[in-house]
Amino acid sequence: MNSIEFLHYPRPEGAGDLLWGFRIDGADLRVHAAHATRALWRRECEVESPEEEGRFLRAQHDGLGTDEVGDPVRHFLGDPAPEFAGSVRGAVPVLGCSCGLWGCWPLRTLITVTPAAVTWSSFRQPYREQWGELPMGPYVFTRTLYEAALAEPVLLAEDPLGPAILPE
Repeated sequence: MNSIEFLHYPRPEGAGDLLWGFRIDGADLRVHAAHATRALWRRECEVESPEEEGRFLRAQHDGLGTDEVGDPVRHFLGDPAPEFAGSVRGAVPVLGCSCGLWGCWPLRTLITVTPAAVTWSSFRQPYREQWGELPMGPYVFTRTLYEAALAEPVLLAEDPLGPAILPE
């Protein structure tokens, strides 16, 4: 089984509500997404340096606003509010765009729930259908531990990855 931590951290520049973040097996979900999309992005664009590529990959996603998610229990158990629902039942955005608009560049995953486990699988970027399912997960969590972590997200004073350095 995998482990998950639910996080709350401030938006960049401290503007507005907090963001939902996640650590899966100790690593920020945005790091997992960066690793999963690195080769796909390399097919589409060139970068000048490994540092620039790292900044680009890091800046592609951020958390979802706590005020946007609505009922987090429903959302993170695969039954999001209608504005978050995708064409596939249970496909839920877990990350949004670093610009602050979740729908601009969401990372969606299929969340399935059984009495014993919660599984995040079939990660996709809906604006890159040609990428198909991203090479990350599935992540399987013990349901009782998942629900306990969801009920008490860790409150952080800053983004766990540090300040986003957006490419100019």
